[in-house]
Amino acid sequence: MRKSILTALVAIPCSAAVVFAQAGAQIPVPQQTPPAPAQQTQPSPGLQATVGPQAPAPYDCDPVNPNATPEARALLKTLCAVSGKGILSGQHNFPNQRSQDTDKVNEITGKYPAIWGSDFGFTGGEDKDSIVHRDLMIEEAKKQAAAGSIVYLCWHMLRPTEDEPGQPGASWRGSVQAKLTDEQWLALITPDTPLHKRWEKYMDTAAGYLKQLQDAHIPVLWRPLHENNGGFFWWGGRPGPAGTAQLYREAYSRMVNVHHLDNLIWVWNQNGPAPSGEFASFFPGQKFVDVVSYDNYRALSDRYYHEIMALADGKPVALGEVGTPPSAEVLKSQPKWAWFMVWAGMVSERIKPAYSDPYTISRGDPIPKN
Repeated sequence: MRKSILTALVAIPCSAAVVFAQAGAQIPVPQQTPPAPAQQTQPSPGLQATVGPQAPAPYDCDPVNPNATPEARALLKTLCAVSGKGILSGQHNFPNQRSQDTDKVNEITGKYPAIWGSDFGFTGGEDKDSIVHRDLMIEEAKKQAAAGSIVYLCWHMLRPTEDEPGQPGASWRGSVQAKLTDEQWLALITPDTPLHKRWEKYMDTAAGYLKQLQDAHIPVLWRPLHENNGGFFWWGGRPGPAGTAQLYREAYSRMVNVHHLDNLIWVWNQNGPAPSGEFASFFPGQKFVDVVSYDNYRALSDRYYHEIMALADGKPVALGEVGTPPSAEVLKSQPKWAWFMVWAGMVSERIKPAYSDPYTISRGDPIPKN
């Protein structure tokens, strides 16, 4: 990954003339002729130097979880190495369909995506986003990892006001896309309330499955509470310190500090299009985020790229969901995207240009050196 050049700022001692200035007296100006600029090595007497803030250390590609597994560390190093030199291909699969879309990519292009994605979904029903047995999805993740794929998981979880499987036939609109009242939200982010404890049980369910992957030494690109600036999911659309960002931080604490899930690379995710500057209102803080990403099914404007890059501050950035891979023209002005993830059900002949482009990295392709 290309590292930025840092400029060191050297503190210059203040002269004794500062004392006169603080007392309201005129600062004496020396009468001697100043030396020529080429020979001047000390500040002119009587002038107070301004010391700027110390430049931050360059990003070292270490996960935010200090106890991250060697596999998770290696995965993040891979993302850093790829950034600016290529883009990893990715394909989401509905949880009930395991690898259907990944296999379709291979049928069209002769290649497999570098990243296999899926979802914990919700139990019950025959919806494509529902899942009868999460064990089957985890087994597929293990199979994909054994074949060389990177595993990428998100979760369209039910509101903690309902128990799984939720209302028959209404889990999606009746829960995932339903709302919590302001009073319920406050209870949700307050420890030891009944609603918070119900939410913890949901998180514990996912933790048990993620632990299976950790035991198998499989790292996971983990994208919880995705598209959290949008108001279309119960967890989203609440800006500010007590909003969605706080729930994300609590999810991190539950998974890392309680369940000791150290195989996760934490992917923070927004939705576009969005008003300028909106993403920052949902950012949980650098110490909770390994990768900064956003989803966009429309034009990939440079504005969003620069906003995501600014929030990432040197960390990897990614296209969490797209309808079709970014074009070569887009990648010329937005070269740092570490991966794209085409959503399930959207695989078509339109993916061919991306998969035939040498810049795209598919499963089994060599990874650029960092």
